Amino acid sequence: MPFINQASREISLKIVYYGPGLGGKTTNVQHLHDRTHEGAKGRLVSLKTESDRTLYFDFLPLEIGSIAGFRTRLQLYTVPGQVFYRASRRLILRGLDGVVFVADSQQDRLDANVESMADLADNLDEYGRSLASLPLVIQYNKRDLGGIVPLPELRAALNPGGAPEVEAAAASGQGVFETLKMVSRRVLLELKSRRP
Repeated sequence: MPFINQASREISLKIVYYGPGLGGKTTNVQHLHDRTHEGAKGRLVSLKTESDRTLYFDFLPLEIGSIAGFRTRLQLYTVPGQVFYRASRRLILRGLDGVVFVADSQQDRLDANVESMADLADNLDEYGRSLASLPLVIQYNKRDLGGIVPLPELRAALNPGGAPEVEAAAASGQGVFETLKMVSRRVLLELKSRRP
């Protein structure tokens, strides 16, 4: 649900990057932070473990212009992909406006992708939401590596509903901004459709 501050004329939209551990969620947000000019971004807050994996979340506010005279900010979060952080993932999903599911295209990560997508659906259900009812974009990451799952197989396993998709290699930035633009557009269209 967007947060609308009438006094400051600001709308904040929450987009969550979700997916299996080491799939590229943090790499996406880090690339966005590194390539966005200073005036349009806030500080990147990142909580990491000693092994450099995200423990709870990465958070990055981005300015994307205005809607009906309101400044619009995107708040980008990533969730920890590790299985034992399920409660943290559920908490981070509270109040979300859109989701980017970052799938790891490597063959040996297919089961982890499927489990993570099921976990996302279960966690959304806790809030009375479903994958079909919110802006969702699926990013097939690591397409630049060898030993990857063919796109039709990934699509059958992860995207039977036909959500928009992006092929990416987040480590080099390929598809990162395209993914953000696509999910942002869907979130904004959803917001406009709810306005009286």
